[in-house]
Amino acid sequence: MPSIFSKIIDGEIPAHVVAETTEFLAFLDINPLTMGHVLVIPKQEIDYIFDMDEESYFGLTLFAKIVAAGIRKAFPCIKVGMAVIGLEVPHAHIHLIPLNTMDDINFSRPKLHPTDEELAEAALKIKAQL
Repeated sequence: MPSIFSKIIDGEIPAHVVAETTEFLAFLDINPLTMGHVLVIPKQEIDYIFDMDEESYFGLTLFAKIVAAGIRKAFPCIKVGMAVIGLEVPHAHIHLIPLNTMDDINFSRPKLHPTDEELAEAALKIKAQL
C-alpha cells in the first residue's frame, strides 16, 4: 500500500515542494514544529532509512544538506536540526528543522498549524535560497 509520501511524489496529494531531483523530494511539513520544517524523502518507496543502498542513502543525506543550507538562509536560526524517526510514516524521511532552542526539535510539543498561504510563502522563501 502506497504511503502518503508516495502519493505526494505521484502528485495525488498536493505539497509545498522546495526542491526536487529525479531521486529525491523536499517539501514542507504541513504541521511543522517551527516554520521552515521540511521533510526530505527518497522517491523510491522504502520504509526504513537504513535499508537504503549506500548510494541512495548518501545521496539523500547530501540532498538534505543542500536543502538545510537554503532553510538556514530563509529562516535565520542558530542551526538546522536533522531528525530521523520513521515511525509516523512508513517511508524513509529526514526532518530538517530550523533551531533556536532545544525545544524547537521536541516532537512531543504541539505542532503549528499554518495556513496554506503561509506554507506557500515559506516554500518560496526556501526555494529562493537554493
